[in-house]
Amino acid sequence: MPLNPKVLGEALDEDLTLHTTLCRRDAPAFQKACRSSDELVVACTQESRLFTELSEQTEGAVPLDVRPIHFVNIRETGGWGREAAQATPKMAALLAAARLPDAEPVPTVTYKSAGRLLVIGALQDSERIAGMVSDVLEVSLLATGGAGMQARRYPVIAGELQQVRGWLGAFDVSWSTTNPIDLDLCTRCNACLAACPEDAIGLDYQIDMDKCKSHRACVKACEAVGAINFQRDPQSHSERFDIVLDLRREPAFTQHAHPQGYFHLPGGLREAEAAMATVIKLRDLVGEFEKPKFFTYKQKLCAHGRNETVGCNACVEICSALAISSDLKRNQIVVNPNLCVGCGACTTVCPTGALTYAYPRASEQGVKLRTLLATYAKAGGHDAALLLHSQEAGSAFIGDLGRAASLDRKNVRGVPARVIPLPLWHTASIGLDVWLSAFAYGASQVWVLMTGEEAPQYREAVREQMAVAQAVLSGLGYAGQHFRVIEARDARDLADLDAALGAPAAQTVKRRATFAVQAEKRATVELALDHLLQDSAARRAPMEAIALPAASLLGSINVNKDTCTLCLSCVSACPASALQDNTERPQLRFIEKNCVQCGLCASTCPEDAITLQPRLLLGEQRKQLRVLNEAQPYHCIRCAKPFGTLKGIEVMLAKLSGHAMFQGDALERLKMCGDCRVVDLYSNPGETRITDL
Repeated sequence: MPLNPKVLGEALDEDLTLHTTLCRRDAPAFQKACRSSDELVVACTQESRLFTELSEQTEGAVPLDVRPIHFVNIRETGGWGREAAQATPKMAALLAAARLPDAEPVPTVTYKSAGRLLVIGALQDSERIAGMVSDVLEVSLLATGGAGMQARRYPVIAGELQQVRGWLGAFDVSWSTTNPIDLDLCTRCNACLAACPEDAIGLDYQIDMDKCKSHRACVKACEAVGAINFQRDPQSHSERFDIVLDLRREPAFTQHAHPQGYFHLPGGLREAEAAMATVIKLRDLVGEFEKPKFFTYKQKLCAHGRNETVGCNACVEICSALAISSDLKRNQIVVNPNLCVGCGACTTVCPTGALTYAYPRASEQGVKLRTLLATYAKAGGHDAALLLHSQEAGSAFIGDLGRAASLDRKNVRGVPARVIPLPLWHTASIGLDVWLSAFAYGASQVWVLMTGEEAPQYREAVREQMAVAQAVLSGLGYAGQHFRVIEARDARDLADLDAALGAPAAQTVKRRATFAVQAEKRATVELALDHLLQDSAARRAPMEAIALPAASLLGSINVNKDTCTLCLSCVSACPASALQDNTERPQLRFIEKNCVQCGLCASTCPEDAITLQPRLLLGEQRKQLRVLNEAQPYHCIRCAKPFGTLKGIEVMLAKLSGHAMFQGDALERLKMCGDCRVVDLYSNPGETRITDL
């Protein structure tokens, strides 16, 4: 692997010494660095365990909880490939990003498990797995058939499973029992099996009612124990467990991301590798566990609903863990932090930024991207392509590709010198705001590597948002394909991945942006758009707006002036203050920059006069108030004060003129302002009063 310490040092602003065997012969140099209080970056992930142990054993070394070691892979990501000689700028960028501070701590979600495990499945399979974990877990079995062992080692539940819900440490399981044999009373003496003439009783000690012909010989055989009673009423049961292992073909949960603490192993022990991995995980699930609270929710920015009317429902529909639900009585969504798995797809599709990804924050990701791209450019790199991938499966694919290139450079290119891999907790956690910012910072392209671990709706959502971002850049005159999803599911797709990473570069910005990614999504999008509009002004053909796909969070609305009565219900429904009224005259006004395309105005409008128009309006007019509709005011027939619109009052009079309660004076009062209606009601001598009774 070619390393140029001089170029790397200049890009990183420090003097670097080249070591060839830091984990072996040059280990004293590493130990010396461990005693320093400076940031410590090791450009090797293969020997991370060795370096960690070496640091712990070095006398005078700074403790790892005070100054952790940051590991970064520059070998498979660029050093082992056909373009390794040109990979120095990328290596410098990866090293610079690796020495950035860790993400700021965030609130955590706590799970407490006492180790109460419920295994659902056939008795023989359940008991075999129970035997592997019963020394550390308290096991109960919910039998779905099969033959169990004679010795009763575990509590066995028999019945029809009704529901499983909850999460690690708090699974509520409900079932109903209808079988005549009570397993709590049964002694497994097998007398009933021998007595039954239809062989309706199996070694699960339950009666197959389709075979049973009412001989009741089993009742007589079990008379001393009394475990069999055909007159027993059906009963409902429920119990709480900490962990659930489901061996059935169909899982208890239908969503893509199952709750933590729930494991689905339909193959049982027959799938040896998956079974052993699951057993190992089960044995470790006793105690108290914490995970980051991955999201932050700001209700005041949420466009989900107003007045029990749904507008934006994007986060509820996309969540693969069913952690997000609607609460229209409070005009908001509710996120269950115990079910949230931290994928961040909800933040990607959220148009307002009401839901933001908290760990790491968007601002911290922005610093990393700016550092990567600035260092890459400083080291002489051009046309950088960011490859966003998951920390586990994605990193494994990058490693496999790098190793394949080291063995067969003739046929495998490896990770090209201009492609900078960036691991994420989840590939759906970064969206339009960060993608556009990365492009503004100087990236030629932003690619997302999907490995099949993502929920199907996530892949579709990322594609839709990338189509919006691509439409923006194409409309502004930046040539080429800047955003795309790359799919690779297993090692057989390495050839396709190798070809995909060799795609040609796209046009970049002339001036790299310096703005910081903000905590609020819309603010970041506006900063990126402002920079891109200025940078593209010289080569952009004159146009008023760029049409965008339907998934856009940018756009305008169209108002049908023939049907709009200026009731202004849309103004009160708008969560982003994009729609506004005018206190001095009947007007509906609009600021396009504020519009999030949530659709609340359209669903609220009683005349169906509003339609959405996804687009990016160019120029300063998108930030200015403009009038969408205005009308002649209607004046009170008594005091001449304007109190409504002419069209609105005329529509109301037309609708109510045939009603029995609005005849004569009552109909005339509808033409008066609120004050004059009260005066007329009390001063009209023809009105009936309570004193007349």
